[in-house]
Parts: sequence; C-alpha cells; structure tokens
Amino acid sequence: MIKAGIVGGTGYTGVELLRLLAQHPQVELKSITSRKEAGTPVAAMFPSLRGRVGLAFTQPGAQALRGCDVVFFATPNGVAMGEARAILDSGARLIDLSADFRLRDLAEWERWYKLKHAAPELVAEAVYGLPELNREKIRGARLVANPGCYPTATQLGFLPLVEAGLVDLDHLIADAKSGVSGAGRKAELHLSFSEASDNFMAYNVPGHRHWPEIRQGLAQAAGREVGLVFIPHLAPLIRGIHATLYSRVTREGDFQALFEKRYAGEPFVDVMPAGSHPDTRSVRAANVCRIALHRPPQRSGRSDTLVVLAVIDNLVKGAAGQAVQNMNLMFGLPEAAGLGQLPVVP
Repeated sequence: MIKAGIVGGTGYTGVELLRLLAQHPQVELKSITSRKEAGTPVAAMFPSLRGRVGLAFTQPGAQALRGCDVVFFATPNGVAMGEARAILDSGARLIDLSADFRLRDLAEWERWYKLKHAAPELVAEAVYGLPELNREKIRGARLVANPGCYPTATQLGFLPLVEAGLVDLDHLIADAKSGVSGAGRKAELHLSFSEASDNFMAYNVPGHRHWPEIRQGLAQAAGREVGLVFIPHLAPLIRGIHATLYSRVTREGDFQALFEKRYAGEPFVDVMPAGSHPDTRSVRAANVCRIALHRPPQRSGRSDTLVVLAVIDNLVKGAAGQAVQNMNLMFGLPEAAGLGQLPVVP
C-alpha cells in the first residue's frame, strides 16, 4: 500500500483528493494537515467522508508526514516550494497541486506570482504532470508539478494540432470558462452566491498567470514558441471548465482522425463524434476530458478556422484526479487505478 499524506486538506482540491484517495485500492491515507483545523476530525468538516476517512487534521511539519511514500501539496502558491526539499530528503515523492514548480523559467514565474522562488534548484528537476504529454518522465519523477485546470483543458485541446503543425502557431486563441470552485474555498465577494449566480464575466484579460504555463506546454509540443491569446471567464457553475479553442488551418488534413489517433490510447481523453457539443455536466466528478471538433462556416468558401471544444471538471482532471493519475504513474500502478468514477448527472 502507498502511504499518502496531504498538506492543506481543507480546500476544494484537498477534499477532492481525500474523496479519490479514500476509494483508491492501493492507498492508505496516513496524514492530513491543516494549521487552522488541527485536531478536528476530517469527517466533522466533510460529512461526505464519514465512515471512509477516520483521520483528524494535524499540524503541518516533518513529524506529521513521517513515513509517507507520497505527499500531495494542496496549498496556496508559495507553500510547497518552502517545504519540498525536506519532503524529498525524507525519501517521499511529492506532487504539488499549486503553481510553485510549473514554470521552468524562474524569472517568468516570479513575475507572474509576485514571489521570490524559495527552491530554484528543484525547478529543473520537477516534471510537468500532464500525462498525455510527459508520461514517461512522470514515471521516474520525485517531484511532479500538477498542471492548472485551464492549462489542462487548453493544452489537451490544442496538442494534436500543434504536434502535427497543421495550424498557425502564432495566432492560437483560447476562450475558457470556469466554475467558481476554481477560485478556491474562500470567502470573497465576487464568489458569493448573489454575485456569481445569474452572472457571467471575463477577468484578467490583460494577462492571466496560466497563460505562460499553457504557452510553455504547447511550445514543448511544437518544438518552437507559440502565440496565444487566453481569455478566462467566470461562469455561474460550481464545477467545470469549458474551453473553446480557435486556430487557423494552414495545412488541410482529417482533423477528426488526427485527434482520434492521438488520443486512442489515453484512458482519460474522450474524442467525441464529429459535430458533438460536450458539456461540463458530462465530466462532473470524473477524471476525463471530452473533446469535439468543428469547422464553422465563413462568408464564402471553405472555413479556415478550426474550433476545438474541451471540457473537464476543474477539481478532478484539472486538479486532484490528475494528481492521482500522476501518483499511479510514479508508483508503477495501472494509470486508471482509483479513477473509475462515472460523471454525476444531473
């Protein structure tokens, strides 16, 4: 059994990790930390886990995580980088769900996250944890940087096109919408029910910190820099991301066949029949990305615009589920172990 610890178990990604790991056949939950809730039974805060998680929250620190084979950081940006070295030196592997190790360019990271990086020596070692792009590197990693939710949906939607070089790589456009849980479990006015419900808005249009992360992954796939416009929106949903991705076709091909071939062996990417319109409900609470392709009409002649629709649950494939997928790869388990949950409908 893999002994797992979670640092920061009271947020939405933390409780989602608890839900998934409690059902995993090869995992024993050993420790769950929280400074504020230390001593509180986990099931008292999250009754959905009654009868499945008998632990109480403990104070963070090396003692609480001693004996863990893997430690998940479900913490705000800036926490994992200060504790990563001690975790790795203890012999445990580390999966960070924050952004601390996602960007390879330290100056770029510090510019977007407004912090001085505390573990620059570990950035080069960290493996970006998008299995569909870096599966073999993840298998041998000690430190995995779990991708962001917007970057997961956007990269999976663009990857086959970028790898094949069939579209204009200098003018990619991502128009993405997220549910309010993507902002975390915190009290902020714009996330309150009366503000977010029955409302829809774009935000961070001048620049969102997931933009360099998406560009980094697509550049890796393309073998060159890419140009990307990324506009996020807040939708009146609890869970879900819907990414509508636009690219200009520069070389014709059978795009449906391209996507089906690229993702044929992927357990958590579903390329839907041509003309489909995947919705966020179809992936709710499941570790899957559903993708569909369209060629919308133009004024005359054949359209040179390809539209890719990609949907995920931001807390599962966009966070905790992908973290478990990475753990499975790191420990030589079947990649889909503990991740067979079907989407919840309605």
